[in-house]
Amino acid sequence: MLTFLSTHTVPGVEHVRDRTYYRSLRLPSGTGTIALTLPPQGSSGTVDAMVRLDDPSDLVAAIAVCRRILDLNSEPVLVDAVLGADPALVASITATPGLRVPGAVDGPEMLIRAMLGQQVSVAGAQTAAARLTVAADERLPVPDGELTHLFPSPATIADLGPGFIAGPRRRAQAICDAAAAMADGSLVVNMERSTAELTADLVARPGIGPWTAGYVAMRLLADPDVLLTGDLVIRAGANLLGLPGRPADLERRSAAWRPYRSYAGMHLWRVALAEAARARAELGSRRVDRKTRRTSAG
Repeated sequence: MLTFLSTHTVPGVEHVRDRTYYRSLRLPSGTGTIALTLPPQGSSGTVDAMVRLDDPSDLVAAIAVCRRILDLNSEPVLVDAVLGADPALVASITATPGLRVPGAVDGPEMLIRAMLGQQVSVAGAQTAAARLTVAADERLPVPDGELTHLFPSPATIADLGPGFIAGPRRRAQAICDAAAAMADGSLVVNMERSTAELTADLVARPGIGPWTAGYVAMRLLADPDVLLTGDLVIRAGANLLGLPGRPADLERRSAAWRPYRSYAGMHLWRVALAEAARARAELGSRRVDRKTRRTSAG
């Protein structure tokens, strides 16, 4: 969870230090910030939450956001029991029991960030989100440490126009159009929607495909049964575990994971990213070793 959050942070809006996730919030009656400290790795325990609010009436809403971000309403023991029945997933579940799906702060932000992340690296999506946040310049009334800004509102994004959105012009325009639709209420992206309804509304819009719609449903609606079979990282993780990598084949194979395919997808993501990190570390070690040998020879 912390690895995922730390690799997706938007400077000024959120950051991770040690085992604490810090985040600014736009709430019904004002703004606020949260600091969520997770228990030590491998131990059981509670999450400590420090909440700062402009208006105390927003406390319930802020706590709901905290629980949503960390997927604290899930049933990890039940999830692991279902997925653990598949031999292909046993090793990953043993290594990381209770793996959860990172949630979303709100619908508009989740959709904008998902669209910014289309067909680019995680680092590229971070850069695009950071640039948009700076351009919007929606600041907290009182900064809280490194937290200085709110994630841009749909109305502000629409007013800025596509020129402030990194990436292809067509995608930038699609993001602005979606922001304008959310601002005027013609597109509703919130937690009250069903996956089927929200997906239908999203894929009907230019620039939004099945991956984006599924990603939003998984993280915003906490739908436990979304498997992003078109995701390259998930497919790589499937191959590493001896599972089919082709989307149609993986879709059929995943029937045994219902109704928790979102969590299975997190395991496939974790396996692929862990292997990529291992490969990078091995490559770095080889480079250091070659440099050492050259130095010794000199």
